[in-house]
Amino acid sequence: MKRKLVIALLTTVLAGGWMMSGCSGKEADTQVTGTENTDQKAADEVAALIDAIYVQERNDETDEQCKAAKEAWDALTDTQKELVEGEYADPDYFGRDTGDASADDPRNQDEIGENEILVVSFGTSFNDSRVADIKGIEDALQVANPDWSVRRAFTSQIIINHIQARDGEYIDNVDQALERALNNGVKNLVVQPTHLMHGAEYDELMETVEAYEKQFESVKIAEPLLGEVGADAAEVNADKKAVAEAIVSETVKTAGYDSLDMAAGDGVAFVFMGHGTSHTAKVSYSQMQTQMDDLGYSNVFIGTVEGEPEETSCEAVIDAVSQKGYKKVILRPLMVVAGDHANNDMAGDDEDSWKSMFESFGKFDSIETQISGLGSTAAIQQIYVAHTKEAMK
Repeated sequence: MKRKLVIALLTTVLAGGWMMSGCSGKEADTQVTGTENTDQKAADEVAALIDAIYVQERNDETDEQCKAAKEAWDALTDTQKELVEGEYADPDYFGRDTGDASADDPRNQDEIGENEILVVSFGTSFNDSRVADIKGIEDALQVANPDWSVRRAFTSQIIINHIQARDGEYIDNVDQALERALNNGVKNLVVQPTHLMHGAEYDELMETVEAYEKQFESVKIAEPLLGEVGADAAEVNADKKAVAEAIVSETVKTAGYDSLDMAAGDGVAFVFMGHGTSHTAKVSYSQMQTQMDDLGYSNVFIGTVEGEPEETSCEAVIDAVSQKGYKKVILRPLMVVAGDHANNDMAGDDEDSWKSMFESFGKFDSIETQISGLGSTAAIQQIYVAHTKEAMK
């Protein structure tokens, strides 16, 4: 009887222990699932806040929205930050290190005086590139025109919001900059775009400035880097010649060669990657290739991210380089700023980057990249200085 009772008690205890351990496992699973859900919910909330400021229009809520997005990001754990994913949001929005923003000058100061040079750029959220390329041009213009106040405006509100939210740096859009000029009593305004060509961005800038034009005594808009577009692919000008000579000289020197011919003898081709556009100004890229050919730069090729015009697509450029027998390729952006396109579309590790596509072609011995915008080159800065001077006349 006692033996049966003991067995019964042991059975009950074991069964109870199994039941308790089973319940504990379920509770642990529930806790893990709950934590994951909480992490994802927090990440999703931040993603929504980022998406809300990834817009091209500024409104009365923009400043508060930028502040709220950064504060919410800072409150996330490292695990939660990795989960941030929205229509535009990702962990790199706040998490990527692009350099020291404090080295920049937003040039949004008042006390402008009667004469202002407003330097208008598309903009970039890459801090080091903004300092080297955009600020480099602005500084050169200020040195060349000590009696004028140089101020800044970006055309991309998306980029303005990104910099403001992440780094606390406030950059004017074009309307804000023009209102600032009026409020400061500016009489003579010269607008110097840092755009490459007379494309869509330039057209939009012209429309915005025209709306304010009658409120100043004089308004002049200077030429973009490549000057007038021209009628067809064969038409070049002094600006395109100067740009071609400047960027090739800088690129060859950076690559460690004494001359372009020496690089060609070593089997090196230099490929400059522009943005590309569906705008009629896309012929400018073809003209730049014509200019390279006219200068005898047979190992220099012009391409575009967008592949517009068609002969500037990555595939077309790879074929052209291969057909000429070059075995080494050096990629460099044909962009004023070495921002996202230069770092990702050109030099990134994704399979659709230009570096990866050249590598996967399998017929080149080496692929190198130079991540440097046109704006950091002294000779390019002086072309902008010349354009501003010409506008002042």
